[in-house]
Amino acid sequence: MNPLDPGERMTREELRDHQLRKLRDTLRHAYDNVELYRRKFDEAGVGPEDCRTLGDLARFPFTTKADLRDTYPFGMFAVPMERVRRLHASSGTTGKPIVVGYTEGDLAMWSDVMARSIRAAGGRPGHKIHVSYGYGLFTGGLGAHYGAERLGCTVIPASGGMTARQVQLIQDFKPEIIMVTPSYMLALIDEFERQGVDPATSSLKIGIFGAEPWTEEMRREIEERAGLHAVDIYGLSEVIGPGVAQECVETKDGLHIWEDHFYPEVVDPFTDETLADGDKGELVFTSLTKEALPIIRYRTRDLTRLLPGTARPGFRRMEKVTGRSDDMIILRGVNVFPSQIEEIVLRTPGVSPHFQLELARRGRMDHMVVRAEARPDSDPVQRSAAAASIAKEVKDGIGVSVEVTIVDVDTLERSVGKLRRVHDLRGQ
Repeated sequence: MNPLDPGERMTREELRDHQLRKLRDTLRHAYDNVELYRRKFDEAGVGPEDCRTLGDLARFPFTTKADLRDTYPFGMFAVPMERVRRLHASSGTTGKPIVVGYTEGDLAMWSDVMARSIRAAGGRPGHKIHVSYGYGLFTGGLGAHYGAERLGCTVIPASGGMTARQVQLIQDFKPEIIMVTPSYMLALIDEFERQGVDPATSSLKIGIFGAEPWTEEMRREIEERAGLHAVDIYGLSEVIGPGVAQECVETKDGLHIWEDHFYPEVVDPFTDETLADGDKGELVFTSLTKEALPIIRYRTRDLTRLLPGTARPGFRRMEKVTGRSDDMIILRGVNVFPSQIEEIVLRTPGVSPHFQLELARRGRMDHMVVRAEARPDSDPVQRSAAAASIAKEVKDGIGVSVEVTIVDVDTLERSVGKLRRVHDLRGQ
């Protein structure tokens, strides 16, 4: 029996026919039922009938996070409220939260793509899955939960926090899979070791990590210390939640996008020009099967490129996202991404994966301090050498001078959700 579902078995030609048909339906649904889309399409001089090929999508206007905030709370919904079965929302830390709605059909589709994602990561019916993504308005916990149940797995809805208790539950319940942010997985690994338990001896065989960018160096750190397969999952609330794309455990070579539901483009973040597959730029998504909140050419701000499929040859892959266009720090004229610093910290002996960046003004100049946490077995000489090594690699590899401080073990805050790496004090 073929374990792949019908969508995964489509040829590229069958997929393109499906995408064009669903795209035309989505454009019509959005235009007829969402005032903002009707206005933006009219201003751009295009209508749903103008989409005759997949390439015609480039003629349509982008949707941004500001559009979703400006129509708070329900202005982007394309169905009456009586058809909405669930609401989720972003944290709203930078303004009004972004509200997303789901019909019964949307929830079924979301469960299907999440089940597909967990299976691609190596999950199978009967596995126990420890879900440490946050529950509530954040899409991570419930998205993982219903997808795991759809696949036929047993769910342990741990949510975030109470790290010592989570480690105990993992030891007692013996799940094969954990779904969590990569930064919180590091906190769990630390807690195993704090309790005197080698995390590599736990029952966990697969970790499905998402909700924040993470590097290949962090993958190696987690896999070596926890003795499991670490695979990436991608999603965002505005598009559906987790389950837009998934890394396959057999290849670990980027995330296959479930293109029968989400149509990807990559654009130049400065010129807005649509780029060819293989060129790096900003990821843009259009939903193909959503009812309550259709999304047209949504600018994710995530930086990646599109590549041919491998483990799922019918679907294109997106390269692992390690940064966002709006995460970029301009430090004395040099573009710096937190992921670049992470790569350097993770390959430096004597320091742990826990680090923070602090930006401040010194006179008229911007100044960055990299605070990296020492490993428990490091001595003062190793700490000094680590600080010098990090500073040199940042200068040589990125082209900017930074101050590096190695702090004591357990000094830096731990994440129970999405980790805040950068503390910008320049406006204070």
